[in-house]
Amino acid sequence: MPKYPNSRGKYNRNQRPRGPRRNDRIRAPEVRVIGPEGTNLGVMPPAKALELAKKVGLELIEVSPTARPPVCRILDYGKFKYEESKKQKDNKTHTTKLKEVKFRVRIDQHDFITKLRRAESFLDHGNKVKLTLQFRGRENEHKELGVVRIQMAADELVGVSTADSEPSWSDVRSPRFSRRWLPADVN
Repeated sequence: MPKYPNSRGKYNRNQRPRGPRRNDRIRAPEVRVIGPEGTNLGVMPPAKALELAKKVGLELIEVSPTARPPVCRILDYGKFKYEESKKQKDNKTHTTKLKEVKFRVRIDQHDFITKLRRAESFLDHGNKVKLTLQFRGRENEHKELGVVRIQMAADELVGVSTADSEPSWSDVRSPRFSRRWLPADVN
């Protein structure tokens, strides 16, 4: 006996199919039918509409179940699903994220190259990149070294991106020198 009397076990076998209702699953007493060419065939019982669809060799698909009476179309279901998936892909908007790559003034050359490759991969994926140079302790006395380091990074990223903003200093206690970059195809 199951642990909970009203549970259906591990799998829910009575889950209704996803997607629009089609063919025999349409339960409305009357439906408005649109033909394969897009012409309005009128209001009729679903049995008659299904008969028309089978004559043509297509399926009856409920495209607007909330309308009164529900609207059904006679068309190829596979083609319908393909067009719906294309619409959903077109409606997706790519959100650009701001990724930050942090450097130190005394970064080793190999670590510097690794961080630049990471920044390039962010740019390749369409994200914005913010290069930040952190100063600690006595590094604050030689800010010109930080400017040189950021300029080296800028020279490396010129081929894959364009500068979004000029370099700027921020935060007096732990100064940071940062510059934003956009992917090359966004101008």
